[in-house]
Amino acid sequence: MQLWFDGILIIILAMLFDRYVGDPSNKYHPLRWMGNLLQAIDNRLVRRKSYRAVLLGFLSYLLVFIVFGGVAILITGGIRHFLGGQVPFDIAGIHVTLGEILWIVVSAYLVKITFALFAFRRFCRPIEEDLRKGDLDAAADKTQMMVNRKMKGMDLPHITSSCCETISENLVDSAVSPLLYYGLLGLPGAVMFRCANLMDAMWGRLNEKYKDLGHFPARWDDVLGFVPSRLSPLFIGLAAWIMRIPGRRKALKAAREEHRKTPSPNSGWPMTATAAAMGISFEKEGVYVMGEGPLPSIEDIARCYRLIELTAVLFTVIVVFPLCALIGVHVQIICEDSVMGLIRGF
Repeated sequence: MQLWFDGILIIILAMLFDRYVGDPSNKYHPLRWMGNLLQAIDNRLVRRKSYRAVLLGFLSYLLVFIVFGGVAILITGGIRHFLGGQVPFDIAGIHVTLGEILWIVVSAYLVKITFALFAFRRFCRPIEEDLRKGDLDAAADKTQMMVNRKMKGMDLPHITSSCCETISENLVDSAVSPLLYYGLLGLPGAVMFRCANLMDAMWGRLNEKYKDLGHFPARWDDVLGFVPSRLSPLFIGLAAWIMRIPGRRKALKAAREEHRKTPSPNSGWPMTATAAAMGISFEKEGVYVMGEGPLPSIEDIARCYRLIELTAVLFTVIVVFPLCALIGVHVQIICEDSVMGLIRGF
């Protein structure tokens, strides 16, 4: 098959893996291993308040990216170089090999590891069930697994708001950004973003322990999320138009006017656009209120994750497919060839 078509198939298959297979168990998830490596580095650091700590944060990012990006490229490159021409056959007049198909499947699963779109419906459905039963404590406990605010004792509207806020905020971090960087830089691009985002979550806290150490990953995560976050309201509005949600015309205007309400420079864009499109408000007590309608109902949780899923799919088809066909898959091949060339050089 043509290489550009392989790239598009990789994205389609990655989305199907995400929807119907999901993530590996926590014990075997590469992000867990990445977190373990970062924790091991963290445990050995003593000086945390200096330019040296900033440099160590940068070097730690490079280490994590090289290790996990290198392993991913080594796997896909090995398959393509050693099995790529094996067992040729035709499908509907298209010449393929078993090795090429294996390369597409493995690449797709590795890309899927870097994003999670349909996971929100799996997380939120048990919360919806608890809320319908009136079990606010159980719903709050489950919501606590998705947010970093204190959920114990929270009322129903603020539990539903927390769910919808998290879903809309993570449109950029969990789907749009990793897919965009796959489209631009292939598998290394997706891993590059995921490493920055995970390190920001672990080390990007504004406290004495991580202020300097987490400076680079936090700023790099902001840089990588700058363009995807500002593109997201366009596609939220488009998805809302397709779903015939009444507030679809307000998404862009709200994002421009209210995005500064969140502490993060990027998360406010998809959140304000989603709230406006759905005609609801989001509230994190003592931090922000965005939107003009009531706080979300139980039914709004499902509306929210369906809107976000459609938004990500539209972004993938309109933006990521062309980028991957023209750039991303070719960059991945170059990286694979370079790594395999280095190995053969030894």
